[in-house]
Amino acid sequence: SGIQTSQDARFYGLSTKFTPFGNKDKAVIFQFTVKHEQNIDCGGGYIKVFDCSLDPKDMHGETPYLVMFGPDICGPGTKKVHVIFNYKGKNLLINKEIRCKDDVYTHVYTLIVNPDNTYVVKIDNEKVESGELEKDWDFLPPKKIKDPEAKKPEDWDDNPKIEDPDDKKPEDWDQPEYIPDPDAVKPEDWDDEMDGEWEPPQITNPAYKGEWKPRMLDNPNYKGPWIHPEIDNPEYVADPTLYKYDEICAVGFDLWQVNSSLPNI
Repeated sequence: SGIQTSQDARFYGLSTKFTPFGNKDKAVIFQFTVKHEQNIDCGGGYIKVFDCSLDPKDMHGETPYLVMFGPDICGPGTKKVHVIFNYKGKNLLINKEIRCKDDVYTHVYTLIVNPDNTYVVKIDNEKVESGELEKDWDFLPPKKIKDPEAKKPEDWDDNPKIEDPDDKKPEDWDQPEYIPDPDAVKPEDWDDEMDGEWEPPQITNPAYKGEWKPRMLDNPNYKGPWIHPEIDNPEYVADPTLYKYDEICAVGFDLWQVNSSLPNI
């Protein structure tokens, strides 16, 4: 059994509520299956999870959600798994690219969020991505920031090489890039009055050496690249409950599909 879309180029929305639950000190698992019954050009196959404020009769694209998870395909450039968390009213996209399946077979998508603020994404029970919530989403400002008071010293030399002050350009260095062809002969039928003064064609000068540049030496004053010192970010406040939802009450589909016939089982 499953839910199947029927018309191309349509928005689809459907949701249902269930007995509310929270996941304090527990892992929460979001899992569902998707099958594209035709080669899809563009269409979403993701779910959205909501809190108890959802009105299923008034669900639309701007309805706030807790989690959005699942595949999204649109052309050759977008074939990814969305993992979006809502945190303090902002929808946060994952900072990694997770590729989804784009064939006509059934696939199981699983998202596990653990109470130690880690996560796992699986497709067909095989792990395709994992990590820490704080590192892979911009839940919080960075722990460290560049010290606004720190400035690069004026005498800091970050040039690894310098020109050799003792190197001098040879006196015969400067030669033209092109010279008249010494083997060229003025045509016998050339008429200076009619054709103008004859000039031999130009050829590449074998003595031409290009722009002269002095030798480069190791810079004795080189200090390496200057690294901006960092300080603790005063705006950073750790949140050990990034994983936690006080109430999960509903799940639904809010999809745009150019190609229909997508069952979500």
